[in-house]
Amino acid sequence: MIFFFCLILTWAQPFTTAQVKQPAEELFGSDEVLQITLNGNLRALLNDRSGEPKNFPLLLSYASANNSTVEFPVDVKTRGHFRRTSGNCSYPPLLIQFAKEGPHLNSIFKEQRKLKLVMPCKGDEYIIREWLAYKMYNLVTPKSFRARLVKVILEDARTKKQASSFYGILLEEEAQMAKRNQLIAVEKKLQPQQTQQTEFLTMAVFQYMIGNTDWSTQYMQNIKFLAKNETTTPYAVPYDFDHAGIVSAPYALPAEELHMSSVRQRRYRGYCVQDLNVFEPVIAHFNQLKPEIYQLYTGCPLLDEKYLKTVTKYLDEFYTTINTTKAWQKDFAYPCDKKGTGNVVIKGLKED
Repeated sequence: MIFFFCLILTWAQPFTTAQVKQPAEELFGSDEVLQITLNGNLRALLNDRSGEPKNFPLLLSYASANNSTVEFPVDVKTRGHFRRTSGNCSYPPLLIQFAKEGPHLNSIFKEQRKLKLVMPCKGDEYIIREWLAYKMYNLVTPKSFRARLVKVILEDARTKKQASSFYGILLEEEAQMAKRNQLIAVEKKLQPQQTQQTEFLTMAVFQYMIGNTDWSTQYMQNIKFLAKNETTTPYAVPYDFDHAGIVSAPYALPAEELHMSSVRQRRYRGYCVQDLNVFEPVIAHFNQLKPEIYQLYTGCPLLDEKYLKTVTKYLDEFYTTINTTKAWQKDFAYPCDKKGTGNVVIKGLKED
């Protein structure tokens, strides 16, 4: 069971180093919903939707374990492409940047240098669903981005408007994810066959499970690479799941060249494998994880009953497929079909 607890922000005196008496907890070491406040010229920041993003100085604050207010300066800018473009989403994604020195070193953000903050595009429910997709992949492999669900409060210092509040996702920095796995980040475009096979197949089956086709290794579209060093075969690590069928965001559409009717339709987008027996340990791994995957959803009180029934059915369909030999062999062999779209490469837009 995953337990959620919204930290209540108290308006105490600003944080000072002298107040710290115990080591701060790890940012990604808890599944509690962390409430954070961003204060500053939010109107200008959120309207920065085109051209080179500008940095805006803000104050970030949250409530510590003893309910005192922790506050420190950060630089924040908009990022991404689709979700940043004006008219597509309610809020643009943000990048929070921390100073090398300062009071944040005595907070739960002590190890951070920069953090992606995923903001809601069309509603809180889709943020929660995307966060659960990250949590699901954490169950699949430690070579995955950790995610922290946060309640974001926006306080514009230049207006007297009531503060906005909504859910967001803080994503682990790539360098920290690599370090945690005793690996390094590798920046190069690769054919899927140039990556670690079992790990790639596991990743590709996961993308199939959640109904996500918005990725490619060839263009590093929503994919990062980790390796032991520059000369070893890398691992493919996915991120950005808002176009997945399991999220069902209202703006999510499959690429036209895939000839799919909906993101809810599953399409395996790995590469052609002649010996399908290589999938058997991958399938066994997902079968072993089945109770934990279902518990991730049934144990989340932030989901409404309608979606819970829908996602349970969606997962049931996946498990029926991978436990029916004829069905999974047909789907996972799809990239071998020269008449199909299994070899279409998703170039995507700029990095989100």
